[in-house]
Amino acid sequence: MNLDINQSNLYLLLPSKVAWITDMLSEDENISIVEAMKKIYSSETYRQLEKETTKMWHLGPVALYQGMVAKKTLS
Repeated sequence: MNLDINQSNLYLLLPSKVAWITDMLSEDENISIVEAMKKIYSSETYRQLEKETTKMWHLGPVALYQGMVAKKTLS
């Protein structure tokens, strides 16, 4: 069984991380889930997260969210 994470299977890890981040963002900014998802998917952090070479997929959703807020990468 191959358990390596690479660009072709990275997409399997992203939905759960995005779901957690969406909940946090929605609650913190008092916005809808849909609006929170739009902000996340259009952020620089997400663009980096979906690149396996950045290894950002190692980070948990809280760390990713804190990084997004700190860098103000949310649109």
